[in-house]
Amino acid sequence: MQEGLMLQQLLAEILPADLKKIEAAKERWNQLAKPLHSLGRLEELLAKLAGIDAIAAKYKPCVAVFCADNGVVSEGVTQTGQEVTAIVAKTIAEGKSSVCLMANEQNIPVFPYDVGMAREVPGVRTCKVMAGTNNFYRMPAMTREQAVSTILTGAKLAKELSKEGYTLLLAGEMGIGNTTTSAAVASVLLGKDPRVMTGRGAGLSDAGLFRKREVIETAIARLVPDPGDVLDVLSKVGGLDLAAMTGFYLGAAACRTPVILDGFISSVAALLAMRLKKEVTAAMVPSHCSKEPGARAVLDALGLLPVFSLGMALGEGTGALTMVPLLQMTAAVYAGLSSFSQIGVAAYEEEPS
Repeated sequence: MQEGLMLQQLLAEILPADLKKIEAAKERWNQLAKPLHSLGRLEELLAKLAGIDAIAAKYKPCVAVFCADNGVVSEGVTQTGQEVTAIVAKTIAEGKSSVCLMANEQNIPVFPYDVGMAREVPGVRTCKVMAGTNNFYRMPAMTREQAVSTILTGAKLAKELSKEGYTLLLAGEMGIGNTTTSAAVASVLLGKDPRVMTGRGAGLSDAGLFRKREVIETAIARLVPDPGDVLDVLSKVGGLDLAAMTGFYLGAAACRTPVILDGFISSVAALLAMRLKKEVTAAMVPSHCSKEPGARAVLDALGLLPVFSLGMALGEGTGALTMVPLLQMTAAVYAGLSSFSQIGVAAYEEEPS
């Protein structure tokens, strides 16, 4: 009961975007000494952040990677076993994983969190309420209380990072089986056929993909998650990494700190967050569209247009990292470019089409 109240308090902290400030940012773009709208969607993305008072001349980013295990792996829905979650989490802690190598090129720190791994890994901060979910093919993945507790953990971590001075947050994940949980959650929330929303994840064969779809369809039919109740869906067929990222997005929005989405799993967590509080999307910056078949439908439901479509499906926050340089460069132009009046040139005017 107490945690339910805490969740309601968290949601109450998330305010709508200030539309007047967004319009003011767009007007500033029009006054800068360059052709109108010549940075295209980059101008729109930065102006959006004015709505949460989050335009900076230079951002200080970090990546949070949420690591968790999923009991449904025992149903043969993945190419590798559950032990791989801990192995990859260890490489993240050692700074040797894909996300770390990409982040190092931009001097961005990566913080791994154990929000539900079956094994603890040195160097990965433990923040879990359970050591992996139940097998949702057999029973609900977690209790409603465990889902809420993990959401609150994710929100707490976002608030901590914001207080530490990070002005741009990126969320990634590591958890064998989490494309299965994400496809299940997205199918229920969007009312779509799991066969359409479910992909091969980390390279399943045709037989493996058939089994994955069968497991999701059977679980949804057996557990009957309520699409109108986010916590029911998350607790029955979701994952602990999804729950933590959901909270992370809510916490970032409560702090008025922008957060860059990663791929399919990250976006499903964002959809969960939006269903809890629609205003949370004001803080969300899209990056890429994963090659998972359900990715575009989830982004469409979020009202977010991806910037890239590169066929990526690595996770860990790698896709979100590709967006950081573009956002930094756009912010530098917004903050540093002279206006038409400063250089003594008449401003461009909008001409009728």
